[in-house]
Amino acid sequence: MLLLLGMISMAAGQVLLRNFFDGGVYWGDSAVRVMVLWVTMLGAMVASRDDSHIRIDLVGRFLKDLEKPLLEATVARINYSFTCVVLGLFCWASGHFVYYEYLDGSIAFAKVPAWICEVVMPLGSGIMALRYALHVVKRP
Repeated sequence: MLLLLGMISMAAGQVLLRNFFDGGVYWGDSAVRVMVLWVTMLGAMVASRDDSHIRIDLVGRFLKDLEKPLLEATVARINYSFTCVVLGLFCWASGHFVYYEYLDGSIAFAKVPAWICEVVMPLGSGIMALRYALHVVKRP
């Protein structure tokens, strides 16, 4: 919540500073982009905890209408497995990306290394992959 409040404050402050004082915080826009990334990944991790993500699942909707719980559970396991694989690949790729950013030594904003700002991607996707792997196992 504090991160979201900081993001909104920084963005609104930038608008006010630009419109009324012809200035702004030099690294403000970069900081807002990083905060959006963090809020997004943290929100996705919270949503993956109890499987409350927005989903496009046409097959699952039709199966609920047919009232076939075993088939519905099997399709749900397949969906969770696919999600787990995609998140695992994203974790691996973003981990490599963060590692190369670390080697490069690039700066995100205000002398903050870019890899520190981006480390939420492999961590968040790894946690979500584990959670969906657990959903596959514990699905009734």
